[in-house]
Amino acid sequence: MELSADLIVPVFVRVAEKDSGVRSLLDALVRETPAPVETAKRRGLKSDVKTPIAQVLKTYYTPQGGKLSLVRVWQGEITDGMSLNGVRIGGMYRLMGQQTESLQSAQTGEIVALSRMEGIQTGDTLTTDAGLKTQLPKAAVLPPVYAMAIAPEDRKDEVKMSGALTKLLEEDPALKWEQHGDTHEVIFWGQGEIHLQVSLDRLRRKYNVSMKTHLPQVPYKETIRKNTTSHGRYKHQSGGHGQFGDVYLDIQPLPRGSGFNFSETIVGGVVPKQYIPGVETGVREYLEHSPLGFPVVDVAVTLTNGSYHSVDSSEQAFKQAARVAMQHGMTECQAVLLEPIALVEILAPSEFTSKVLQLISIRRRQILGYEGITDWKGWDKTSAYLAFSEMQDLIVELRSQTMGVGCFNWQFDHLQEIPDKLAEKVLTKNANTNGNGNGNR
Repeated sequence: MELSADLIVPVFVRVAEKDSGVRSLLDALVRETPAPVETAKRRGLKSDVKTPIAQVLKTYYTPQGGKLSLVRVWQGEITDGMSLNGVRIGGMYRLMGQQTESLQSAQTGEIVALSRMEGIQTGDTLTTDAGLKTQLPKAAVLPPVYAMAIAPEDRKDEVKMSGALTKLLEEDPALKWEQHGDTHEVIFWGQGEIHLQVSLDRLRRKYNVSMKTHLPQVPYKETIRKNTTSHGRYKHQSGGHGQFGDVYLDIQPLPRGSGFNFSETIVGGVVPKQYIPGVETGVREYLEHSPLGFPVVDVAVTLTNGSYHSVDSSEQAFKQAARVAMQHGMTECQAVLLEPIALVEILAPSEFTSKVLQLISIRRRQILGYEGITDWKGWDKTSAYLAFSEMQDLIVELRSQTMGVGCFNWQFDHLQEIPDKLAEKVLTKNANTNGNGNGNR
């Protein structure tokens, strides 16, 4: 009674490698914890109903057996070859370390491994009844808080890298990976440096894909302060038909967060309509990597005038003319560097709130305030705007300051101009990196 009322919390000291205390722990689990039928009742399941219901606890990929879904049977009986959620069981096993024992059936309370359950993920509720609406509660996926940029040590492994990472993520839903659109890096996300290192070691051992790592680049952007009008002409003659395009562009800054806008005010057909898409393409391509070396945002470009040749003009020629016009015009628009700012919400016990505030204060930030969390007694939530470049080791320092219990959520919020001194350092580093062939592009 005391245990079920949460008045007593048993603590077992064990050493798994030497089999010390392990059997005592297993005996206590059998003797003290609720029977599967009791737990099933708390989850709204009925013991007298024969419809099988199970839940996936873990997903594994094995070299010989492929995908294994470790499930617990909460109701009814599961038999080998049965279809759950429309997927036929390819085999049923009891796991004992690295050994597997084939089974024909599993009863309520048993934990078994089901093979070749394609499309089934960790946490899914499995049943034979397609109309059953019961979904057992599952653990929320933790948001990623620590990142590394990764690349295969052997370029030949690039093809199998994505497949191996996808399997790794099925085994551990707390991981995430993405191909960043601006920096073109593969970013590997997790819950901390050790978490990622262990996962990369598993990637090497299980899938024979070794990775090299480095800190991710900050996805800086740039914008302009002034507007200008620019003229671009592209003329090329090499025998036969030549290439000719001629454009006038108005370049103007837009409010922060507006993105990019292209328009045209052509009158009298000085630039034929079939060539205008080429002008827009040329402008967009130039803005991907402009004066300071980063993508340009919050800019409006208007095609106002131009000329063409009835024989030598083409969409490609006008695309090149637009790039020439942008190259000339952007040098007069006072380009400035922007950095991404995140909205960060740090959760920690109230006794550590002062340390959390100190931790944020040493970084480039704007503290928005802190308040108690309604559903978590004795915990505070501290909100702040924080530069992406200041977040890499935030989770490490936060756990250190809060005895390992602090956590945070974050999301991109806006872009903001970088202070001049910092901008100089960023531009110098970017120029040196590009010179070594490892730039943002």
